[in-house]
Amino acid sequence: MKARILIVDDEDDIVELLSYNLQKEGYILEKAYDGKQGLEKAQLFNPHLIVLDIMMPEMDGIELCTLLRQDSSFDKAIIAFLTARNESFTQVHALDIGGDDFITKPIKIDVFVSRIRALLRRHPELKLSTDTNIITLGDLIINPEAYSIEIKGETIYLAKKEFELLLFLTTKPGKVYKRKDILNNVWGTDVVVGDRTIDVHIRKLREKIGSDFISTIKGVGYKFSL
Repeated sequence: MKARILIVDDEDDIVELLSYNLQKEGYILEKAYDGKQGLEKAQLFNPHLIVLDIMMPEMDGIELCTLLRQDSSFDKAIIAFLTARNESFTQVHALDIGGDDFITKPIKIDVFVSRIRALLRRHPELKLSTDTNIITLGDLIINPEAYSIEIKGETIYLAKKEFELLLFLTTKPGKVYKRKDILNNVWGTDVVVGDRTIDVHIRKLREKIGSDFISTIKGVGYKFSL
């Protein structure tokens, strides 16, 4: 099934730029240029995902999102707010009334497309064959075939052992893995490596994905934390 995406924004150049790049990805696109038109198009088009500007004529994005969330027809629809306003209170309010994500302008197209791809994986009706091995853990999306991960739409490529180490730790989130278990499962029993090897790879992983995902349990080992 091809994903249907509705873009609602009063800036023509933004709408055309986003539509062009999303269509190249194979998505089916519909466009609207104000909130009132966006509501009408949403009711006719039944999109899987709506990219929604906040500041618009006729009806702003907050009001439109509120109306959509009151309609059970859009219970599964994913709503990503798109706006130049980046104040924290705006983001909190937009998410509180039913938004699923918040993308700020100016837009970096490669990051935007990657973020949209990640959001669409959450939709229960979209079972893309290329995603059969994808692992989703909160904001972390792991692609075993590409040795890559996505964090909030940003794609990060890992070295082979870094990826295998992360994949092993995510087998059971929250479980503390002893150093011996990590060495045996990631490096194998026929390879002689020391504890320092694990520490170096953990450090490199944290540099690439952030320090929040992997916790150190002193004297024991490491665990993956959501």
